[in-house]
Amino acid sequence: MSAHRTPDSSRRSDRSRRAIHDAALALVGEVGYTKTTIEGIAARAGVGKQTIYRWWPSKAAVLMEAFLDAIDRQAAEAEAVEGGAYEIPDTGDLAADLKMVLRATVDGLNDPVTAEPTRALTAEGIIDPVLGAQCVEKLLEPQLQLYVTRLRAAQEAGEVRADVDPRTALELLVAPLTYRWLLRTLPLTHAYADEIVDLTLRGLTVRPGEGEGGAMS
Repeated sequence: MSAHRTPDSSRRSDRSRRAIHDAALALVGEVGYTKTTIEGIAARAGVGKQTIYRWWPSKAAVLMEAFLDAIDRQAAEAEAVEGGAYEIPDTGDLAADLKMVLRATVDGLNDPVTAEPTRALTAEGIIDPVLGAQCVEKLLEPQLQLYVTRLRAAQEAGEVRADVDPRTALELLVAPLTYRWLLRTLPLTHAYADEIVDLTLRGLTVRPGEGEGGAMS
């Protein structure tokens, strides 16, 4: 006879958390954030709603953790395939590298699976300052730092003017996409992403006859 095994509560909790994460993301994508409820998430995940309330204070908190978990899983899969942590590539062609990452951003913002949770968290973060700060710290800032790293490398290579602040420069790249996405004024396309990069780099890059600070020599 096999020995009796005590159920592993930590594994059961991990499975429940993953089921809740998946349920929250699926429901927001299907019915929208407003119509998504704790009760609906619980039913979809096959858990009691008290389980959710024990771990999270609100459905926004559930969605936040679920979205971060999904991003971590995607990053881990990409790292396994590509053999390294995700970063903006440095091929020596700054324009091509930035166009690649902005095109990927466009694809992500146009993907309903990720777009609806992102939009919901953005809207809730405006109303709830605590959630907003968490979104910036855990979701936005790590992505922005990738731009800072790539732009500083371009400065060190003499491609970008030395007087350019990378933090300001990255906003010139990502803000137009965010503006068009939030207001839904015009479609987000790869061509638009390429145009943003071309226009931005006209003001950032060192032109022939300029010194390191950007002044004509």
